[in-house]
Amino acid sequence: MNTLPTGAAPGVTAVAERALLDSLPTGLFIDGRWRDASDGGTFDVIDPSTGEVLLAVASATPADGLAALDAAASAQRAWAKTAPRERAEILRRAFEAVTARADDFALLMTLEMGKPLAESRGEVAYGAEFLRWFSEETARVSGRFATAPDGRSRLLVLKRPVGPSLFITPWNFPLAMATRKIAPAIAAGCTMILKPAALTPLTSLLLTRVLADAGLPPGVLNVIQTTSAGAVTGPLIRDPRLRKLSFTGSTEVGRRLIADAAHQVLRVSMELGGNAPLIVFADADLGKAVDGAMLAKLRNGGEACTAANRILVHDDVAVEFSTLLIERMRAHTVARGTDPASKIGPLVDEGTRTKVHELVTSAVADGATLALGGRVVPGAGYFYEPTVLLDVPADARILREEIFGPVAPIVTFASEEEAIRLANDTEFGLVAYAFTADLNRGLRLAEELEVGMLGLNTGIVSNPAAPFGGVKQSGTGREGGVEGIEEYLETRYVGIADPFADAH
Repeated sequence: MNTLPTGAAPGVTAVAERALLDSLPTGLFIDGRWRDASDGGTFDVIDPSTGEVLLAVASATPADGLAALDAAASAQRAWAKTAPRERAEILRRAFEAVTARADDFALLMTLEMGKPLAESRGEVAYGAEFLRWFSEETARVSGRFATAPDGRSRLLVLKRPVGPSLFITPWNFPLAMATRKIAPAIAAGCTMILKPAALTPLTSLLLTRVLADAGLPPGVLNVIQTTSAGAVTGPLIRDPRLRKLSFTGSTEVGRRLIADAAHQVLRVSMELGGNAPLIVFADADLGKAVDGAMLAKLRNGGEACTAANRILVHDDVAVEFSTLLIERMRAHTVARGTDPASKIGPLVDEGTRTKVHELVTSAVADGATLALGGRVVPGAGYFYEPTVLLDVPADARILREEIFGPVAPIVTFASEEEAIRLANDTEFGLVAYAFTADLNRGLRLAEELEVGMLGLNTGIVSNPAAPFGGVKQSGTGREGGVEGIEEYLETRYVGIADPFADAH
């Protein structure tokens, strides 16, 4: 593992960083206007690579939340009647604007979240693609007309927007988690309230400006960053004008939100925790398996619900695979994300780093072998060494809880049946990865693994054209793909009397 000073890299000067930060809006965005919080409150956004303040932004109050819902409810009727092509063109213009400002979005994400610039640029491309994908889906929303089986009536099925929607997004993918919800809602004709994570609100504020400049009417999107999430969103969830709740985050919080949403019987989409297994069979191409493991484990520094949380390797190739993975992870440079050499940036805050280290030390205490890393990087910021653990006991906490850091615990197995049993031995079911040369085995895994997504001989599954989501306690609903827009549409049926009844 290599570490570098946390100073900015050549070409990304402190002056350039400050200029970008100073250009950002810092208020709440309600009914098409930027405004201060009703009580004047603000909170600081911190650079996780230094622990220093980047910017202070407005912190919404419960009154501000209700004002945002007022605006969304007032705008809903007109927005639902807006021509699909007009909504599509807004999304397309927003896609082009985000793409044109890719460097600004990437730098901003690196500053507030910590990931290396190369990864931030990847997220810009990924996040922008939701805007383009759903711009193309907007005009494809349709119903059906049919004759009833008995021939005595006609069946008309319409698709209508669900209505005002509340989005609660996480800190780890500040752009993509916003566009993945906002884009299909715009396409379907829903108005929105976005509450971005308090750790990383700046990217959402820049995106909001881009969407407003692209022509999104006042009240359609309202943004209320806050440090009092429950106090602000609770009244909205209990308000009968709200009709949809979409949340990405922990299962623990998701359970509480589902319970709260039950009072108004809200439509809910929940993308919750994961505990992804990555399975390497004896017949796998080990070079490709290690490449896939590096992607699945270290994307976003491991701070992803799709991260490979448990690496399951067949006994016959465990030593070779582990050796290759350790070599690759050792070569990864840990540094501030603006440094061109950085492969792993800081974790998002001290609490996250503390939990990661506790999971590692607990696993070692339970009998796991520390093969690489396992230490907090000294100095400023919240850096942690890339870490590999071998011979991890089956009952170790690290195999049960999301790690959310650059730590790879390796477990061995002897048969396909054992691999499937180990993989399914969790309450989560978001994604799994499997590497094998046997097509039939791959098809068996697709049916046997209890997950919403499977990466077969690949370490990445996220794609705006594909339905993203999990089963079991990893959530409900899908984002992306042709399925994504359905989360924002309700079905209305009209029974029509037989038009031929009086024709004879």
